[in-house]
Amino acid sequence: MLDYLAGRFGQLLLVLFGVSVVVFVTMHLLPGDVATLLLGDRATAASLARLRHQLGLDQPVIVQYWRFLAGALSGDFGTSLRDNRPAFGEVLAAFPVTLELTLSALLLAVTIGVPLGVVAALKEGTWIDTAITTPTLFGVSMPVFWLGLMALLLFSEKLGWLPVGGMMPIGIHMARPTGLSIVDAALSGRAALVWQAVLHLILPAATLATIPLALITRITRGEMLASMHLEYVRTARAKGLPEGRVIRAHILRNALIPVLTVIGLQLGLLLSGAVLTETIFSLPGLGRLMVDAILARDYPVVQAGAVFVATVFVLVNLGVDLCYAVLDPRIRRQ
Repeated sequence: MLDYLAGRFGQLLLVLFGVSVVVFVTMHLLPGDVATLLLGDRATAASLARLRHQLGLDQPVIVQYWRFLAGALSGDFGTSLRDNRPAFGEVLAAFPVTLELTLSALLLAVTIGVPLGVVAALKEGTWIDTAITTPTLFGVSMPVFWLGLMALLLFSEKLGWLPVGGMMPIGIHMARPTGLSIVDAALSGRAALVWQAVLHLILPAATLATIPLALITRITRGEMLASMHLEYVRTARAKGLPEGRVIRAHILRNALIPVLTVIGLQLGLLLSGAVLTETIFSLPGLGRLMVDAILARDYPVVQAGAVFVATVFVLVNLGVDLCYAVLDPRIRRQ
């Protein structure tokens, strides 16, 4: 196990090194000049040259990269060019919003998708199977931005059931020690704030959960159907084991291994892909921060955000691989 962990940690470092190179090169290939964006088109050549020197942009690209890499290894990604604050600090401040949205969406997708997939497999070929699998086609193909806008028009504008966006009603302020709105509302001891935090999270989480829910449902169904016809399942039934135990201990447990892989990948994708959802619902998360930083050519924030998201993505995949040993004794023995 230790050799396995050491090997995966080495792969993690290689992936992060590759991400750092790609992000650094991509940002420097984008058109536009940072100094001009910061000082404006009317800035003099002398002031532009002075700012480029202060930012280190007049140095060779390889020198700029090694300086960035050395700072990243120590947790220092530099200072935001827009706000003059630590770039990594801005990423950490925005991450709890994205994390709360992602975990809420994934919780919805798993708690609804896995049971639906199991039921669809057990009722294969019936109207129940059709009623479950047909909507998943729409869930996979429906654009998130369109779904979010339609949800806002229906549930917020027409029916008035849910808030339009944001994390709290305008004018309500509370301490944010964790940055997670529901947790902070609970720590405040005010039930009304907890309810408002939940209401503001329902539409964004449901919108973001649409694609993962459809994928998890279809993959759970497919894996359940494949496991039902394996030899050890027929043997378990021949021994007279109760059908419920056969489903739980033999079919579902084996089917959950590929499903777990999908869940882990979806967690990483949701963390890095909540940009549209955060923009539609006015959530100050990491995706929205990255978009604003890219438009402003804020190199330190973009680089810090990209490396941070890549680190989380790789760690999630590592955690999924370790969970295999819990579900499959064959992997544990290996």
